Amino acid sequence: MLTYAKKQEAVAELKEKFDRANSVIAVDYRGLDVPAINELRSRLREGGDCEYAVVKNTILRRAADGGDIAGLNEHFSGPTAIAVSYGDPVGMAKALVDFAKENEALELKGGVLDGKAIGIGEIATLATLPSLDELRGKIVGLLNAPATKIAMVLKAPAGQLARLADARRGQLEEGGGA
Repeated sequence: MLTYAKKQEAVAELKEKFDRANSVIAVDYRGLDVPAINELRSRLREGGDCEYAVVKNTILRRAADGGDIAGLNEHFSGPTAIAVSYGDPVGMAKALVDFAKENEALELKGGVLDGKAIGIGEIATLATLPSLDELRGKIVGLLNAPATKIAMVLKAPAGQLARLADARRGQLEEGGGA
C-alpha cells in the first residue's frame, strides 16, 4: 500500500508528464496478459516518444485536475492504463488502434489531444493520418521535384546536341567519310 507521501510524489510526477504531453489516451486493459502488455509497450516505443502505464484511478484524477487533460476524468474508472505521447500523437494512436484490432481485450476509452477531449472515433481517425515522418518525406519530395525538373530541362539541350553529333558521325561513317 502506498503511503501518503508516495501518493503525493506519484501525483506530482504524473502531473509533470501530463503537462509535457501533447496527447494522452486512456485504455481498459482488462483481459490482457503480461506478454501482451509488453508487446503493446514495445509497439508504442516504435510509434514514437510514448509511455504506457497502469496507474490507480484516484492518482490519475488528482494529477488531471486543473490541467489540460481534465476531460479524461470521466474515463478513470475500472482498470485503466494511460498512453502518453510527447512527440507525434499519430504514431501512438496507430499503435493503440492496431493493437486493439488484434487483441479484443484492449478497449480504448477516450483521449485528449492538445488539451481537447477526443472520443474513440477521433482516435481511430487520428490513426489513419500519415505520421510526422511521412509528412516530412512528402514535403521534401515536393520541394525536391522542381529542382529535379529544372536540372532535367537544363541537361536536355546538351543531351540532344550529343545525340545529334553521334547521329551525324554515324551517317558520315556509313556514307564513306564524306
